[in-house]
Amino acid sequence: MLAPNVPAARSVLDAVNLTRLMERTVGRAEVVVGLIDGSVAAGHVDLATENIRFLSASSGGAPTHVSGTALTHGTFVAGILAARRGTAAPAICPGCTLAVRPIFLHPGIASADTPSARSHDLADAIMDCVEAGARILNLSLSLAMPSPNREPKLEQALDHAAARGTLVVAAAGNQGTVGSSAITRHPWVVPVVACDLVGRPLALTNLSNSIARRGLMAPGDAVTSLGTQGRTFTSGGTSAATPFVTGALALLLSVFPEVNGAQARSIVTRADVRRAAIVPPMLDAWSAYQAMLKGRGRSSRA
Repeated sequence: MLAPNVPAARSVLDAVNLTRLMERTVGRAEVVVGLIDGSVAAGHVDLATENIRFLSASSGGAPTHVSGTALTHGTFVAGILAARRGTAAPAICPGCTLAVRPIFLHPGIASADTPSARSHDLADAIMDCVEAGARILNLSLSLAMPSPNREPKLEQALDHAAARGTLVVAAAGNQGTVGSSAITRHPWVVPVVACDLVGRPLALTNLSNSIARRGLMAPGDAVTSLGTQGRTFTSGGTSAATPFVTGALALLLSVFPEVNGAQARSIVTRADVRRAAIVPPMLDAWSAYQAMLKGRGRSSRA
């Protein structure tokens, strides 16, 4: 549950070595981050609203109403990415453009920690963000009616993102199970597991072999960000962990605009590192920065 007025912990950023990278950049407006979530309380005084724009639904069948829970969740995730520096929220990349694509989150199913969306609505939102020029998508959500069957429209949308080089960072889920979903099993998606500040997976986080191969861990225990009505809130789970990976990628692409999506994904997820059976490695933003810096040096000498 969300709890009001809990101060932010600087060590949340230190846990994934984001602090030094954040000292080098606030992000570039040319790097567009697509936030597919509930809507965002754009009037929040602590949001960098000059770099936030809203995308409307292209599908006439997608409901426009979002519950209060969905608004709270969207604002919370937006604060991790786009709050003003120096506020209670992590405020990872406020200089990047945040393209908010509100998606209907079922109020009867959603909770503050794991809002849900229908697969075809999510597919439409992915397409809208990709066409709007997003370089990264943040999916801090789950499917409302998960099924072991394929979700062809969603697969096609994720394939389109991959073809355009748009990175997709998605919550692994909070059911505490071993297994993947139609979102996290897609080979282009970077699944995110929630952990504590020393890198131990939380009991609620989903794990699997595919998540371990392609994913990362990030802090998802008592993360403080923005809420509605100008307040701050603390929440956790994989929804809270996901924007740390998204934000790190946004900063890295701001510093290294020549790096394409596939290269950034490989470097940040440490694709060459052997993994434990079902547990991915911890995000290390500074190591990724250094790896890209070395790559730039090699390119300049070529």
